[in-house]
Amino acid sequence: VGALSWNRHILSSGGRDNLIVNHDVRIAEHKVATLSSHTQEVCGLAWSPDGMTLASGANDNKLCLWNAATSSSSHPRFELTDHQAAVKPLAWSPHERNLLATGGGTADRCIKFWNSQTGSLLNSVDTGSQVCA
Repeated sequence: VGALSWNRHILSSGGRDNLIVNHDVRIAEHKVATLSSHTQEVCGLAWSPDGMTLASGANDNKLCLWNAATSSSSHPRFELTDHQAAVKPLAWSPHERNLLATGGGTADRCIKFWNSQTGSLLNSVDTGSQVCA
């Protein structure tokens, strides 16, 4: 397991198998959804403060945005491929709804700001080095 994120009673995990698994910790048969879109290790997960969107980042340089009601057969609402390296750090704004910041690895060196409602890239800042956390 390379990433974990809570959303109320749902614990989402992501790992080297490229999958995200949503676990409902209240029940014995806890695996309620398996989300598949990444082609390499999932290394970042973050639920939005309102609990409506799960952001996932991976070593495939992709950022995915998932609806909270996503089932195992669903696809992400957005698959964003603007990063040029692994997407690990993910941070939701506590002040601005639908504002997500993501960081790219060594070959990318950027913090990108996204509107999670539309999937649009709002800004990109080159930090001069990889963004780790």
